[in-house]
Amino acid sequence: MDWLSDIRLTDGPLFGTVLVLGLGGAAYLLVPPWRACDGPAYPLRAWAVRVLAGVATAFVVVATVHWILINVLTVFPEDIPDTVLLWLVPGLSALVLALLRMPRTSWTRRSTGIVAALLVMLLSTIQINAYFGLNRTVSDLLGTALARIPVLEQQLMRHPGESDGVPLQGWKPAGDLPAGGVLRKTAIPGTLSGMSNRDAYIYFPPAYFAANRPALPVLVLVAGQPGGPADWLTGGSIRGHMDSFAAAHGGVAPVVVIPDPNGSQSANTMCMDSKIAKADTYLSQDVPRWISSTLAVDTNHRHWAVGGFSFGGTCAIQMGTRHPDIYADVLGFSSEAEPAIAKERQKTIDAAFPGNPDDFIKQTPLEIMKHQRFDTSGMYLTAGQNDPEFVRNLHTLAAAAKDAGFTVQAHEVEHTGHSWDTSSKRFGDALAFLGSQWGLQW
Repeated sequence: MDWLSDIRLTDGPLFGTVLVLGLGGAAYLLVPPWRACDGPAYPLRAWAVRVLAGVATAFVVVATVHWILINVLTVFPEDIPDTVLLWLVPGLSALVLALLRMPRTSWTRRSTGIVAALLVMLLSTIQINAYFGLNRTVSDLLGTALARIPVLEQQLMRHPGESDGVPLQGWKPAGDLPAGGVLRKTAIPGTLSGMSNRDAYIYFPPAYFAANRPALPVLVLVAGQPGGPADWLTGGSIRGHMDSFAAAHGGVAPVVVIPDPNGSQSANTMCMDSKIAKADTYLSQDVPRWISSTLAVDTNHRHWAVGGFSFGGTCAIQMGTRHPDIYADVLGFSSEAEPAIAKERQKTIDAAFPGNPDDFIKQTPLEIMKHQRFDTSGMYLTAGQNDPEFVRNLHTLAAAAKDAGFTVQAHEVEHTGHSWDTSSKRFGDALAFLGSQWGLQW
């Protein structure tokens, strides 16, 4: 069944087939319905009015639900991208038109209308998925590949008394290396933070398996929200990116650790120690201590970086500004200007620091960078060119980081919105940036 798991959802034959069928379904629904013997069930003008009313209804419903989600229920701290909202409209419009056709048509034509509506809804769904780039294959959608990732075994852990490894600069492997890296999953306990988290994922590059293992740098990655660590394997395609980099650099790449600072799909800890959780303690103490004691990596934190997408990018910048002694460099893909639970800042403060706004403000990266220098740290930032809110964040953060002494690279990624492409299209360049920061000739 590998052929089924490997079917592409964001491009390729299935994607094209759904596009054609969805457009066909839309065309069917736009044509006035017919009765078996009497011809059109509605005059053309009357049906056109119903079509316009159905589409307008869909627009109003999408806009209203979006407003409620953002401003009342505070499900998301930023607006849902316009492209996503626009793709919701055809699916909902198709459902409305299918219902409008029912009163004056036969059961056969009603069934055909429902099928047409489902095809349009499927088209909307696959286009929204393609926009975000999260589930690129059937395997990503079903989680079958993730389920096959082994649990971290003792053989891959640091042995008692084992050194970090031989110096990486100028290193050559003693013998053959595996063709690619491997993934493992494991629990990283919240010993000090008290947090309960989902499994973390770890990528070990080929050089990790060398008899003369080098002291490999560490890259900690955080996913978006809603989401979880597995998103870096699906939408982030982390194994492919790291294997490509390692293949071009003699098997050498950072060991990548993807922990979970939220604990569930919908939770939002803002990567802070607050009333909500001690997520800062988890990422700044529990995770680094676990990595250094469990994995055979370079324990010199000058060779450690933290990165992330969306919520994870914001989290990475928080870690890099609050704990530069642990995470010397930062990769921020589509980062917020500051951590948030709700669009209104006061709602965020009330949820996390009730009655103490200063406790929130003093932990935000922009505030920290006003008062602290980071002359030995680097920050690599991206945002999708079609994602205006996050492009503004990009320039705000880049300017503040430069003023605070960071070595900064900031890029607007062409032809992307708030999607995983903002990391994928620049990930190799981001790794090269880290190499220059670490003084390594990969």
